[in-house]
Amino acid sequence: MAFSAKVDTLDVPSAAMKRNLRAAVVLPESYAKSKASYPVLYLLHGGGGQFSDWLKQTPDKMLLHKLADQYNLIIVTPEGDRLGGYLDSPVQKDNLFETYIAKEVVEKIDNTYRTIRDRKGRVITGLSMGGHGAMYLATRHPELYCAAGTMSGVMDLNYKTWRIDPNFETQIKPGFARILGTLGSTPDYYAANSVVNMVDRIKANGQKLIIDCGVDDFLIEPNRELHRRLVYNRIDHDYTERPGGHTWDYWQNSLPYHVLFFTNILKANGAVVQ
Repeated sequence: MAFSAKVDTLDVPSAAMKRNLRAAVVLPESYAKSKASYPVLYLLHGGGGQFSDWLKQTPDKMLLHKLADQYNLIIVTPEGDRLGGYLDSPVQKDNLFETYIAKEVVEKIDNTYRTIRDRKGRVITGLSMGGHGAMYLATRHPELYCAAGTMSGVMDLNYKTWRIDPNFETQIKPGFARILGTLGSTPDYYAANSVVNMVDRIKANGQKLIIDCGVDDFLIEPNRELHRRLVYNRIDHDYTERPGGHTWDYWQNSLPYHVLFFTNILKANGAVVQ
């Protein structure tokens, strides 16, 4: 079967950060022939990455094209910077990625394409830092997204909870300090912005959630801790551990599960293109 989804690279300037950023937009083949409004999946990249990663780094370079065509879905991969954290930094005023993704990118996409301009047709997921971003943005903006996911996500920004060696910690420390200050200082911006500490808010929102992580991943423990807290609070969610580490092979395998999960929710919302 031939897949002929189209990819646009879109300039999405940020007025909040006073700089120009880009996003890739994957349009299903049916979009050009239809007058329907389409649901949108926002798909976030990881730390050290960029907006084009999901199109360039997966072993199968046509993965997003196939999923867009199969499910009649617009897929948007916005820029999150090398380590922007998908949050509005309390210490660095040129790092306002919560405002950028939740407001500026969503507005630009809704004003450029025929989208379902409502939470019932909008979902978000991502890998690693983007998994944090997806859960964080959905939790803080339930008016925007009906469902969220995370693959190998940074569910706790306190990197002392990760399985990493001292060399890796030394490498990532300055990037985190730039957007969250020094770990251990007061106020504790790491704890305040970590998804693992947002369970009460997650429960109040009632969004549909899908979480997975590889058993060999250095982020497995914070993912298990979030899962435990969700279970304890009787919050319905889909949680999976599979063999694998922090790799594109793992994320390529993971993404179709997320899209299927989201499609079932979009269908229940009446937010699919037949």
